[in-house]
Amino acid sequence: MNGSSTSPIEISLWRTWALTVTHEACEYTEQKFNAEKIGGDLVIPSPNLDTDLVMACDQLVDRLIKAYKNPIQMQIDIARYSKLISPMNTRNNEEKEEKLLERCPPGHEGTKLVDIPATILDVSGTIIAWYLPDTLTAATQREIWAATNLLTLSLEKSVKVDGNWRTNSEWFKHSSEDVGLTPGCMNLSLAWFQQGHKNLSDPEVSASLKGPFSEKILKAIARPAAITSAALRVMHPEQYWAGLRTFATLREKAESKELPQMSETLQYWASVFNSLSIISNRQTPNHRDHLSILECFDILTTMGNYSNAHIRLLDMGFMKWKGIGLRGHGI
Repeated sequence: MNGSSTSPIEISLWRTWALTVTHEACEYTEQKFNAEKIGGDLVIPSPNLDTDLVMACDQLVDRLIKAYKNPIQMQIDIARYSKLISPMNTRNNEEKEEKLLERCPPGHEGTKLVDIPATILDVSGTIIAWYLPDTLTAATQREIWAATNLLTLSLEKSVKVDGNWRTNSEWFKHSSEDVGLTPGCMNLSLAWFQQGHKNLSDPEVSASLKGPFSEKILKAIARPAAITSAALRVMHPEQYWAGLRTFATLREKAESKELPQMSETLQYWASVFNSLSIISNRQTPNHRDHLSILECFDILTTMGNYSNAHIRLLDMGFMKWKGIGLRGHGI
């Protein structure tokens, strides 16, 4: 399958790849978003998309349109702000954080609550965040829940007594508290650079996908992966196409270097992102993630039976709920 004829590039994908269906869902989502934005003609989905996926895309478009029509302008210059942050700024030094906030104030006093779809713009008009509450359909949420249950053993092993805050047991709610899903934190990645191996130049499939259940896990998250990819297609088309180019390159590398595990995983990987983090029943402290790129979006999605959950974006003075697309440095 090739990229859409309306796209600026052509990318070759195997027709048997799960990513091919994702791409068709993304095409439909972008076309429907553009049509509804300008009042265009009805968009017909590809017959390759099942009913649940089409309904999920339709609900996503509804939230994207509402967010697009509800821009919130900030006074922060995100490019300047990013240049002022060094890799050492992890939020552990309160004095430095206060000085940084003085140099790049959000432009409003106190904390601003956002609980309806919205886009957050910096002073130049660049969208730095999309907030899309209630985007996931009930069917998609059930799939995420079921897929997370498949990862129970891996999640259990991830929690450490003396680990850093990402895996330290103090930050998790445990099963005795009747939290439903097993607490834990882990990564799934098609192309993972192994730490501690100086001579390893090629990325590998993450250890979490080298077990006997990897195919079942990837099939279970295929529709949620397609939805997040479709959101990115609208939020940041250039990043979306860069992701597809990456997978085309990975296919060539897997074939030329005889990496059978990567070739097999490529068949079932349905996300335009090359990695996915699963965080189950964990509180996250204020932190800054320097692995993110200013020009790109990370997509954060929450689900489950809970109340009064929130995401605080301290640098911008915001509190948010549910799904969010966030540009540049993490929360």
